[in-house]
Amino acid sequence: MAQTVNTPDIEVGEDITTRTLNINFGPQHPATHGTLRVMMELLGENVVKAEPEIGFLHTGFEKLGEYHTFNQFVCTTDRMNYMSPLCNNFGFVHAVEELLDIELTPRAQHLRVILCELTRIADHVICCGLQAMDLGAFTILLWSFVEREKLYDLFEMVTGARLTTSYARVGGMMQDVPGEFVPRCRKFVREFPLALKEIDRMLGRNRIFLDRTIGIASVDAERALSFGLSGPCLRATGVEYDVRRARPYWVYDELDFDVVTRDEGDVYGRFRVRMDEMRESVKIISQALDRLPGGPVNIDDWKIVLPEKAAVYTQMESLITHFKLIMKGHGLKTPKHGKIYSCTESPNGELGWYIETDGSAVGYRVRCRPPSYINYSAMPHMVKGGYIADVVACLSSINVIAGELDR
Repeated sequence: MAQTVNTPDIEVGEDITTRTLNINFGPQHPATHGTLRVMMELLGENVVKAEPEIGFLHTGFEKLGEYHTFNQFVCTTDRMNYMSPLCNNFGFVHAVEELLDIELTPRAQHLRVILCELTRIADHVICCGLQAMDLGAFTILLWSFVEREKLYDLFEMVTGARLTTSYARVGGMMQDVPGEFVPRCRKFVREFPLALKEIDRMLGRNRIFLDRTIGIASVDAERALSFGLSGPCLRATGVEYDVRRARPYWVYDELDFDVVTRDEGDVYGRFRVRMDEMRESVKIISQALDRLPGGPVNIDDWKIVLPEKAAVYTQMESLITHFKLIMKGHGLKTPKHGKIYSCTESPNGELGWYIETDGSAVGYRVRCRPPSYINYSAMPHMVKGGYIADVVACLSSINVIAGELDR
């Protein structure tokens, strides 16, 4: 609801005076995901000031990490970013593994890379589809949903779930991938570039889409760094920062791929970075599939990894091990005064985890650096001076995930 504000009149010319207007943009608005509120001060259609208010979806995720064992908390990481749950699953357990100095098996490292890149494609393609929908191109959203459904079929095949995967475990994964996963995955990476090309042709030459994105919600590299931006939002300003290259993990340093950057720093630049990153993800997946070794997916340490269910049901020793690892007081042992900050490259940027331990199987302090929270802080600067309609384009290009933002 619009309301006038008791602010001094602004002189325009000699005889015309105007007053600014305060309006609420969201949270009951499709473009704000139902949880974002932006209090905007307008001068006509122009945004004079924008103040975002968050917290409508606050669930205490980080505090839950201080009450659950590390493997139990994996389920919570799904809910923090439901657009790319596997990246959150693996990002969290990767931090625990760094803390415990655990080296994964070669097969587990390759499979994690494959699944994370498939998740990056799923996140980026639906982000580009939603970005097009927010600007009026609904057909692209339907096309992007078709591609994501193919990926969800792969995720369901591997994890048993389509959205909240809960697949990662400290020291490995819940189980190995089924035999049909590799051929199905090869089929997807062979066919997906054709769909991506069609999306690019529809939007790359669409005058309405270009007018709504080029030069809109711009930010330069220096300001982007000062805000702490990461992921496509940072790389669209020309800064070549990608955790997969800057701080390599798993087998990323053995694979050939480019860090995609653009110089525009606007909505269009962020769109183009995501489109090109999906092509790079296809390259990474193909290489990892070609190099995929055999062997176990979990390390051979029963003080860390849960025994297989079949063994739990039939062997007393496995049942006791399972019981001790699940119970908070007897499970995984951590350093008495351990501290770690670990990060991975999620689809939205640097996903960081800070964990302190007291020797138990539960984190004494668990804090997350979610990229959506950091990237969203630059939104008021991006939209200032633009039009109300540009706020929608800006939000869709940042790709704010509400669960990750509010935590």
